[in-house]
Amino acid sequence: MVMKLLSVALLALGATIAAARADCPGNADALGTARVLIVDPQTSPRVGRKHFPATLPLADKEVVLTFDDGPLPPTTGRVLDALRHECVRATFFLVGRQAAAHPALVRRIAAEGHTVAHHTWSHRLLDRIAPAAALAEIDHGIAAVEAALHGRPATTPSTPFFRFPGFAASPALLDHLAGRGIAVFGADLWASDWNPMTPEAQLALVLSRLEATRGGILLFHDTKAQTAAMLPALLRALRRGGYRVVHVAPLPRPTAFRR
Repeated sequence: MVMKLLSVALLALGATIAAARADCPGNADALGTARVLIVDPQTSPRVGRKHFPATLPLADKEVVLTFDDGPLPPTTGRVLDALRHECVRATFFLVGRQAAAHPALVRRIAAEGHTVAHHTWSHRLLDRIAPAAALAEIDHGIAAVEAALHGRPATTPSTPFFRFPGFAASPALLDHLAGRGIAVFGADLWASDWNPMTPEAQLALVLSRLEATRGGILLFHDTKAQTAAMLPALLRALRRGGYRVVHVAPLPRPTAFRR
């Protein structure tokens, strides 16, 4: 019964994305979201070839858009506006204290169909602090994001996706997250938007890296003004180049029915 319900949920989710791509209000030539990829932490505990041996099962010229460190006005709002205009869905790895400061933005991210994931409480490099402090950073961050989303804190994430700040993982922390059923995301390529550059230079850099990798998990930061300014042109370039956006989502939770 659980597997049947899961199949129905996945079909419904796929149909929703297909419909959104076919009918993008105000933009008949929108890039759209090509498909949804369900990520199961049991089979994909760590993904992203810049950091781990494996990545997501993406086809040639498929990309997954991910954004770190937010939410932060006004740049996160500008990123969301660009994604909405192209009917594209992405994954946001949120810092807990930013989520606590801007809960309305967290709820907007979720309401517009994006995946809300986790990036610690205060963006500390976890391999440089005591294990207990690192675990507290992870749990505090998750609890803050869950509180912004659902009105109460919880250390069991509704979306079990996590990215280490600075990709500063340790074997013990990786094992800890795997034991909790939380998938760890690295990246296949990044925009290097922590370096100051013009939006035009960043666009050229991202497109050149995409040409070399033929797709993959892309890392951006929605806190960067240059990224927010560059994103509309990037989405148009992806469509012209024949790239397809894949939206990653967690396994749907089985629904308990009462008799």
